[in-house]
This record gives sequence, C-alpha cells and structure tokens, in this order.
Amino acid sequence: MRYLIVGGVAAGTKVAAKLKRCDRSAEVVVVTKGEDISYAGCGLPYYIGGDIQTRAELIVNTPAAYAGLTGVEVRTGVEAVALDAAAHEVTVREKDGSEHGEKYGMLVIATGASPIVPAGIPGTDLPGVFTVRTPDDAEAIRSYADAGARRAVVVGAGFIGLEVAENLLARGLSVTVIDAMPQILPNVFDPEMAGFAQRQLKAAGMRVMTSCPLKAIKGAEKVEGVETGAGTLPADLVILSIGIRPNTAWLNGSGVELDRGCVVVNEFGATNLADVYAAGDCAEVTNFITGRPFWSAMGSTANIAGRAIARTLTGTPTPYPGALGTGVVRLLPTLNGGRTGLTESAAREAGFDPVSVVSVVDDKAHYYPGSSSFFVKLIADRASHRLLGVQVLGAGAVDKVTDVMVVALYQKARVEDLDLMDLSYAPPFSTAIHPLVTTAYILENKLAGELESFTPAEYVAGAAADYHVIDVLPAPTIPGAEWVDLTKIGPDGLPGHAKDEKLLLVCAKGKRGYFSQNRLKAAGYTATRVLEGGVTFNEVRVPRPAGKKLPATEVKRLKGLGCLQDKRYDDVFNVRVITRNGKITVDEQRAVAEAAERFGSSEVTMTTRLTLEIQGVPYDNIDACIAFLQDHGLDAGGTGSKVRPVVSCKGTTCQYGLIDTFDLSEKLHERFYVGYHGVDLPHKFKIAVGGCPNMCVKPDLNDLGIVGQRVPQIDLEKCRACKVCQVVKACPMGDAQIGPDGKITIDGSACNHCGRCVGACPFGAVTEGLAGYKVYIGGRWGKKVAHGQALDKLFATEDEVMDLVERAILFFRDEGESGERFADTVARLGFDYVQEKLLTAPIDKDAILGKTVIGGATC
Repeated sequence: MRYLIVGGVAAGTKVAAKLKRCDRSAEVVVVTKGEDISYAGCGLPYYIGGDIQTRAELIVNTPAAYAGLTGVEVRTGVEAVALDAAAHEVTVREKDGSEHGEKYGMLVIATGASPIVPAGIPGTDLPGVFTVRTPDDAEAIRSYADAGARRAVVVGAGFIGLEVAENLLARGLSVTVIDAMPQILPNVFDPEMAGFAQRQLKAAGMRVMTSCPLKAIKGAEKVEGVETGAGTLPADLVILSIGIRPNTAWLNGSGVELDRGCVVVNEFGATNLADVYAAGDCAEVTNFITGRPFWSAMGSTANIAGRAIARTLTGTPTPYPGALGTGVVRLLPTLNGGRTGLTESAAREAGFDPVSVVSVVDDKAHYYPGSSSFFVKLIADRASHRLLGVQVLGAGAVDKVTDVMVVALYQKARVEDLDLMDLSYAPPFSTAIHPLVTTAYILENKLAGELESFTPAEYVAGAAADYHVIDVLPAPTIPGAEWVDLTKIGPDGLPGHAKDEKLLLVCAKGKRGYFSQNRLKAAGYTATRVLEGGVTFNEVRVPRPAGKKLPATEVKRLKGLGCLQDKRYDDVFNVRVITRNGKITVDEQRAVAEAAERFGSSEVTMTTRLTLEIQGVPYDNIDACIAFLQDHGLDAGGTGSKVRPVVSCKGTTCQYGLIDTFDLSEKLHERFYVGYHGVDLPHKFKIAVGGCPNMCVKPDLNDLGIVGQRVPQIDLEKCRACKVCQVVKACPMGDAQIGPDGKITIDGSACNHCGRCVGACPFGAVTEGLAGYKVYIGGRWGKKVAHGQALDKLFATEDEVMDLVERAILFFRDEGESGERFADTVARLGFDYVQEKLLTAPIDKDAILGKTVIGGATC
C-alpha cells in the first residue's frame, strides 16, 4: 500500500510514523511545502522570549533524521496544488516550479493552517510586521527585537498573541495588545475570567485594549505606528495574531467536502471521498460534549487524531471520540490559564441550562513556601448536574485542575462524582482536598440552595445594585461597606437589619461569606447573597451615600491609581496622566484635552516631573476618565513604591545637549516604569536624564540621575600658545587655563565635562577624548534634600547605562529597607559598598524579584 501524506508538521508526521510502525512493508511518502518538518509550533513564543535559546531546539526532527528514524520518505519544498480523487492522484509543484502527479493508495490531508493577514488593511507588508507560525517567523521577530525595537503592538488577544506579548514584555519591550472583540481570549474564557486575567496583565505593565479594531499599520520605510479604532499607537514591531485559516484552497473543485474551509471528516478521520482522510488544523473534529462539528486547531488534537487514523488505516479501526477544546497558556511568569469543555455561553448555545461557580482556592498547602491561589470557574448542567467545563487561572500548575476535569468530562461525570476521588496530596503539590473537588463542593452547595450567591458576571451586570454590602473580612477592608465580625453573628443575626433585607456578603475569597450566610439563614434571614470570589477576584465598589465623605482607604486606593485629591474638596481629584519623559504625540494631546473636557474641569497642568494632570475630576468620573485614557493608549498612575515615570531635559534639541535624552529616557521608561510596573520596592525610585552638566532637570536630586558627558583631550603638539586662547574663552567653568609654558591646561578634577571646549581651538588642540554618561545615585528632592554622588566609572554606551539602572533597582529591592529612600540606603550602607555592588558584584535577578517587599511610599 502506498500512503501519501500531504503536510509534514504535527498531524502529517504523526500519521506517517505510526503507519510505518504498524506496517513496516508500507510505502509512506510525506510531501510538505516548507523546508522544516515536525517543528514545535507551540514553542515559538518561548523562542522569541529566550526561554528556548536556539532555533535548533524548536526542530523535533530534521527531514533526514525523521526519515532515518521512521523509514518514511520525506520531500520538502513540495506543494500540493490539486487533487484528482477518481485517479487517486495529487498534483504537486516542485521547488523549480515544475508540476507532476503523485499516485496514492491512501491519502491523508494534513496541510495545517496559515496566519490570517487581513485584506484591505494598509501596511501589513511593512518591515517590522510579522506573523507567528514557523521557526523562520520566530527567528525574524527575535532578530528584529534585538536590533532595537522598543514598542510592540500585538494584534489579537488569543493564546498565541498573549504568549508572544508576554515574551516580548520579558525582553524589555513596551507591549500593547489590541483585539476587536470585547474581551481577551474570546470563546476560550468567559468574560469575567478574561476580565480578571486582563487586570493581571495590566498590573504587570502590559496594555490591553479590547473592542479596538485594527484599521491600518503606519510607516514609510518600516512600521512606525498602528492605527486603531481608539487612535494611533506608536510601534516599531507589530505581531499579527488575528487567527488562522485552513490551508485547503488547493482542494477547491476536488469534491472534498469543506465547512468554512475545514475538511469535514467522520469519527475515523475519513472524508466524503474514498481513501481520503484528513487531520490537524485543516480538518474538523467533533465536540465530545455537543456532538457538533468542532475546529480544534491544537497540536495535541493533531497528534491524537493523526495516530488514530494510522491505526484505522492499518487494520485497527480507532474512532476519535471528539475534542474538548482543552488548552493551557502562560500569560505571565505568575499567571497561567487552563480550560476544557464548554464555556458558560457555549453551554447555553448548545441547549444546556448551565449553572456555574467561581472559587478562589489554595493551589497547594497554604503554609507551604510558594503557595498561591487558583481562580476556578466550574460549569455544570442545572438539571442533570453533568459537568460541562472548567476555566482556571493561577500562578501554579493549572494543568492539573484542567486534566482532572478532562477525565471527568470524557466519563460524562456529574458534579457529585468528584467528591470522593482519591486524588494526590502532599503540601508541595496540592491541598488535602483537591482544588477542583473543593470547587465542586461549592457548586453542589449552590445547586442544593445551601449557598445563594452572585457570580462575578452577575455582579458586574448589576444584580447586586440594590443590596446593602456587608464586609465580613477579618478586619474592615471594603471602602464604604458595613463591617461585621463573623464570629459575633449569633441567633439574633444583625441588629438593625430586617430579616428580609437584601444583604450582599463579601469577604476575601467567598468562604467567610458562605459561613456568614449560613449563620444568618439560621437566624431567619431570607435575602442574603454571597459574592463568589470576594474582593480577590472582583472589583468591589460600594456606592457612596450623598453627603458622606470618602473613607481614607478609598482616597489611598485612588492615589495608587494616580488620582490625587484636591484638598479643597472631598470628592474631586486630579488624574495624573503618564507620559514618556514629558513627550506626547498629537493624538495623545487631543485625548488628554478631550478627557479633561469630558470628565474634569477642562484644565490640564504640568507637574515638575513633566507629567500631565487632568484637573477637577469628580469621584464618580474617575473610572470613566481612566478607561478613556487607556482606550487612547495612555494611562494614569505614577504613585506608590515603584519605579516612577522618567524625566528628561530636551537633550539634542538644546544647544548644550550632548546626548539624545528623549531616546534614552524613553528606553528607561519602557524597560523600568512599564516593564517593572508590577515590582514593589522599599520606596519610590525616581530617574532623571540630563543632556549636559547644566543639570536643568536636576538629575543629582533623583534616586538615580544620568548626565551626558564629553571629556576633553589635549594634544599639546597642536597648541600654538595663542595670546587669546579660544578654549579658555569657551570654558564656562574656568577650568581651562594657560599654563606657565603658555599652553592650554584643563584641571581634570574640576572639569564638569560639558564639552564646550571641544573643537573650540582652531588648530585642533582640544578634541573629544570620551563621550559618555555620568551616573549619580542617592539623590532626593523634598523635605530632606540629598545630592547624589557620582559613580567613579564613566559609562560609554546606553547598554551599560541600562544595565546599571537595572542593577541599582534590583540592589535597592534586595538591600533597601521598607520605607527608606535609595539615598537612605546609600547612607546606611556606605557609598563605597553600594558602588562596588552596582559595578562589580553578581546580582541574582530571579531571586531578588522573587522576594516579598513591602513598600513605604505614601504618595
């Protein structure tokens, strides 16, 4: 039997290898359009980020190695262009353009899919615009990023888009993700789970803009920006991750049945044509739960279905029961996502009556080092209690929750069937009752009416609008809510509250809310609800009664968002808009002006650190104002124990400027203000960049200041001992003098390296000996002024400066004490010790970033 396999990545190579193992006498030929076969497509984002270091690691097998291992004949660079099923022949095109027929006894179509490049969108062919499908794509992106790209826009917030975004963020780029859909991970996670994940991405410094369609990619010789429905975003690297399209155009007119471009197959992978099968991203499968056609463009599905086809073709009929849409994704180093089965919306569309619960549960024993939480959404059918799906987010092994659920779904298990399973437990791995089982218990209580709750989705939709919020955390936490001590709820319930009053019970995760509800029900209360996930999962807002002052905790929370209270009023704030070193685009200026007009007093002020503040924003307008700014590529912030926005002078646009301060400060902004956005420090950390020793932005009064330098060098052979020395005239500091021999001298200990003398001598006696950067550490402005001290080393390149800044931030995080400024740290430890640490000592970045640090900044 001659088997012809068209396509040589996941499904194709799996079918071919299994065919030869089942029948060593079979003639198996793989033809594939690309030069690579059997590569790790799912690993491409991690090659871009550097977790996978070499391109070779992405290649599972070379054509030669695969052929030698399996006995399969492999032909690369050969494209299938037509199928004549009656003749059992595929027309293929060779690399030289020639075409010929390939006969087959059995044909397996495994041509995969290709990234969608939207038609009609200008600029998609500009240098700097990429898709992510092959090792060549990943290598090109990585090289382009290394060549100096700083601002990336990823178009598409699915698995691949977010994986690439995370890896670009890890490389130090400023990353914005846009998607035309109203949520990230559409059709994969329900909106409330996607919303929680999006908030975590934002906290880590990634900008995510949903309901934001791509309109055009701007640029002349290369990409310079992305035009969206919410304005133009600056960009020098664009990733198109809008989706993929099955590679089946070559089958048009062949008689193969297609559904929206996918090959239609039965449970054995057979098409409607005799002796023709299909698997992988080009073919449909069945959804195991609904029984409906399903496109599962996953490497796992391709391999499993491919293996089943090979067994069927060699005499062991192996039906593929259907896929569940199982997937896991790393969104951040501290956030993973997993899912399987139906989303709640998909379950409803399939005719089920879904009921769900959102839980926040420990991912391992809470006392074990490194323990964290899982955020689990479990879905079942209301009447039958049949499990339908799960979605889980967390820092830990979300795959273990997902995979337990996969087994349950294939067994058509009910919620109660999870109760007594003997799942693995040890403190480093899990909790005594598995996190999924704990969530099942909660859903059982809900189905039985023992727990009456609002899901996060119901809460966002306004279901709790007329409920009185009761804070049942161990200590008062929720601004504006009434705090109740859970342990004091007795037979009398809550004095002052009627038994039929609508009460929303809110705690950290949901457990104390359930305990409180249990006590209140026993006391006769009939209208209580628990907020699933508590304040850990939900953004809880308590409406402020008219005339009541904002609590101090709410004012503090708003300050953390960059909203500073106008002391003349109780509920009016100035919203601080973050800019890159004080420079903003015309579109950004328009957006700030519109925000000021729509949400504030129509006034905008400039702070001393060159950020903007929208004046007079009422409390009730703050959320809308910040959302408007974010939709236009801006954000509020710039407070707290973090790296603060970078300030710079005009640099090269000033007559004294020695360095491109805007370029350097923008790199610093993107790498440390944006890239370190989620990193807490002992106190705030301010950075300033000055173009020359005039010190207009006072770099030496910042935690770290960078100053351009131009060190003069004297060539006495060229000095003619002129009576009027032009170098002396040019020196603003008086450090250049005429020596006893009539020739020029410069006092090196007094020279500030402003560079004004360089080139002043008409005979070339004074030239530039070194151009670079002086770095001051430990400066501070404010109540306790401290001038920074300059490090002994003069840094010659931007890369050296960037490395030094990162070392300083990490050193401060590691050895600074909570509440002290960097100046205090330098004073406490000694300048010489700090300098040695910054210049020569090894720094364990991962260990330092893994520490818990409590910040002490109050503004």
